[in-house]
Amino acid sequence: MTYQCPLCFQPLTLTGQQWRCPANHQFDNAKEGYVNLMPVQHKRSKQPGDSTEMMVSRRAFLDAGHYQPLRDRLTDILDKAIPQTADALLDIGCGEGYYTAAFAERLMPQRALRVFGLDVAKVAIRYASRRYRDVSFCVASSHRLPFADGSLDAVIRIYAPCKTQELYRAIKPGGLVITVAPGPRHLYQLKGLIYQDVQLHTDLDERLEGFDRISTETLAYGMKLSGEEAFNLLQMTPFAWRATEAVMTSLKAQTAFECETDFLIRIHQRPSA
Repeated sequence: MTYQCPLCFQPLTLTGQQWRCPANHQFDNAKEGYVNLMPVQHKRSKQPGDSTEMMVSRRAFLDAGHYQPLRDRLTDILDKAIPQTADALLDIGCGEGYYTAAFAERLMPQRALRVFGLDVAKVAIRYASRRYRDVSFCVASSHRLPFADGSLDAVIRIYAPCKTQELYRAIKPGGLVITVAPGPRHLYQLKGLIYQDVQLHTDLDERLEGFDRISTETLAYGMKLSGEEAFNLLQMTPFAWRATEAVMTSLKAQTAFECETDFLIRIHQRPSA
């Protein structure tokens, strides 16, 4: 199992500190261990993905364990669903690797499995590679997965966008896609600080074309956060773009902030035939 060149779609081979395809396209392996497979012509901005500030806030919030129930549940699902013969798992939009590392820790000892983490944000992948050495991290577009046709046993997609056609192409027949989306009341209290008329998240009843949806479940629980933790949570969500300085200052100053989580977890399978 190896990467695929994002320019000509041929296999990449690592020689020394450089990945190279038969067409002689070259990609350097960074000293931290990751490879940048995002050609300049594929970027929509100079620094795509989350900023350093957003990454730092997300890292602090996740390290505090507030989303550990979600991580534990996803790890359990994968451990039961992925066969012992599986050899490749991809976490799309992996950020700084909080979930990816847990998947690797549980799954790799029992399988000859390689765990990949992919994100468009170079700053997040650099941090992930420094911290989690057992995962193969790459900077790449989720809309152009740098993997060969039918090469992945499973893909995890937590909020991250990805073209269904790309998932279908890269997943093996019988392979799985596990998605996480916000349920109706996800972060309802946080939204209440920003919007006058708070709307519940709309359940779009997600279905992936070409895949069978084999299960849907909800994971919901309350969180008790300090002001700093609540601020970090805000910074890692799209709501941060709408929050005023007054809201941010007020949130940081709170001694306690209670907020709901509401996750929708779905398992999709590419038919074997």
